[in-house]
Amino acid sequence: MALHRGSSVRHGKEERRGFSVNPFYGEADPVSGMAAEPPRHRLPDGPMAPSAAYQFVHDELMLDGNARLNLATFVTTWMEPQAGKLMADCRDKNMIDKDEYPRTAELERRCVAMLAHLWHVPDPESAMGCSTTGSSEACMLAGLALKRRWAKRNPVRYPATAKPNLVMGGNVQVCWDKFCNFWEVEARQVPMEGDRFHLDPQAAADLCDENTIGVVAVLGSTFDGSYEPVAEVCGALDDLQERTGLDVPVHVDAASGGMVAPFLDAEVVWDFRLPRVSSINTSGHKYGLVYPGVGWALWRTPEDLPEELVFRVNYLGGDMPTFALNFSRPGAQVAAQYYTFLRLGREGFRAVQQNSRDVACSLADRIEALGDFTLLTRGDQLPVFAFTTADGVRNFDVFDVSRRLRECGWLVPAYTFPPNREDLSVLRVVCRNGFSMDLSDLFMADLSGVMPELRAQAKPQERPESEATAFHH
Repeated sequence: MALHRGSSVRHGKEERRGFSVNPFYGEADPVSGMAAEPPRHRLPDGPMAPSAAYQFVHDELMLDGNARLNLATFVTTWMEPQAGKLMADCRDKNMIDKDEYPRTAELERRCVAMLAHLWHVPDPESAMGCSTTGSSEACMLAGLALKRRWAKRNPVRYPATAKPNLVMGGNVQVCWDKFCNFWEVEARQVPMEGDRFHLDPQAAADLCDENTIGVVAVLGSTFDGSYEPVAEVCGALDDLQERTGLDVPVHVDAASGGMVAPFLDAEVVWDFRLPRVSSINTSGHKYGLVYPGVGWALWRTPEDLPEELVFRVNYLGGDMPTFALNFSRPGAQVAAQYYTFLRLGREGFRAVQQNSRDVACSLADRIEALGDFTLLTRGDQLPVFAFTTADGVRNFDVFDVSRRLRECGWLVPAYTFPPNREDLSVLRVVCRNGFSMDLSDLFMADLSGVMPELRAQAKPQERPESEATAFHH
């Protein structure tokens, strides 16, 4: 009897039926309960075997892209098995319940202290900081602290007549647009100009006024991997204060660079060594080398985080301060961050990040050597680089390249830049831990393999407008 057919006898006659799902999904009887496929958009009427439920979900997820070949994401896609086991051990612990899980809370405190030392907080032992679900939440918290400090300095004018504003480059991550929208802050963005793809210090200072709550500087732009000149931004604001008396703080969005620059670029001064920097965030799940999602936010002094923003709750069994946009979340990622700090130390982090940078620089050089592309960045700051088609290339565009690489399994984003460089479309490659030199060789072989057909095209393939502008990662 064929596996995909079955028969039964009902009321004296044979009834034939076909299997909707693989009979091997049946835990004991391979033909029991396999005739009906479970619904996708409503709850099934009854339960199924755990092995069958797992296989249904597992099979569908196979249609996702391979995370290790995803050169679009900054998010960590590989950790050691021991880290995965540790996360499994902690997945049932609620991070917010510090009274019931005091050791998890202690690991969070230790991580904050380690980052405080790494980023040169003036008094690391009393550093104010917390874990978050990622840099987006950390940025929201830092923005809220900036706004509240500004409001306290302007109690007569706000909210009656004054509207707060936040100055940033046009290359900021979308979370800053969300912050300004959600908390009614005017977003003053310095647009890109020419070959300058991030914040200009003097242009930022020129946009500041008495209603400016702060300036955001990005240590590692998602568009091209470059560091913004944080020290120069602070210098321009120092000059502004000397001329006008305006004292504008700086928040450093170090979502990626905060875990790269301390190990590879010690000569770059961007952190709390600059007196004007009041807060910093980073993503533990990016170059912090932890699976998503965990972020970190730190403040220079307790005064930089207004006490009224910190809530104290006791219904979980103790008096616990909390400053977050959400509440319950697993403690697994915090445990994994502490594991990674212990596992690698400074020298280990330096070795891992240097390897990623070496891969990025090597791959960028080899792509440039093809002659079809022009590099915007070379991977020598963040292990990230952006490139576009060379002058004179008319047969294909970056979107064609992205599409052809996807056919090979590689996910490489193609996107247009923000104002005033919407005319520039680029590809971007993110080199993370786990993207080895060997994998970069395979990527280069696939890219070289698709080039003859791309060069032979008569013109770039047509694409929907949304495809060219959909990148916000």
